[in-house]
Amino acid sequence: YGTEQRGRSNSPDYRLYFKAADGKYISPFHDIPLFAGSKEEKEIPAKRSKTTGSEVLFNMVVEVPRWTNAKMEIATEEPLNPIKQDMKKGKLRYVANIFPHKGYIWNYGALPQTWEDPNHTDNITGCCGDNDPIDVCEIGSKVRSSGEIVQVKVLGVLALVDEGETDWKIIAIGVDDPEAHRIH
Repeated sequence: YGTEQRGRSNSPDYRLYFKAADGKYISPFHDIPLFAGSKEEKEIPAKRSKTTGSEVLFNMVVEVPRWTNAKMEIATEEPLNPIKQDMKKGKLRYVANIFPHKGYIWNYGALPQTWEDPNHTDNITGCCGDNDPIDVCEIGSKVRSSGEIVQVKVLGVLALVDEGETDWKIIAIGVDDPEAHRIH
């Protein structure tokens, strides 16, 4: 698969679209499988899950690379669900720098084909879902690219409440990370 940028970075019109090997546009939300496959079909990871030993692997769509601070997200309400910069009250959103670091201290993204239901009250948080895919914090050493699909293994999960909504965060590591075989 590939990506195609449209618009200028750090602007409301910026979009990052996904394309299959045949040049057709695909949705990172709907067309990329949740589970990492042992084979690829048309350069899209297969739907059959792959494991490393006893660990099931998942596909992560990278929205925000490590050390960047533009808050990017899959546009779930737009056709083809490109990645765009989030806006609030008409302004582009950025995460704050926390000295000595700049931006996100991990690669941030989402699990495709997942969704936090805004009509379902979570029995752990007592709040409804945030109407977005489930978020992933990939803590490996590599700096990823926006739009990259990374095969990850799950290390843990955090249940957060953000503005009264459940917002799960999966803590994961890319299986291609040099330390992935040591971290479980």
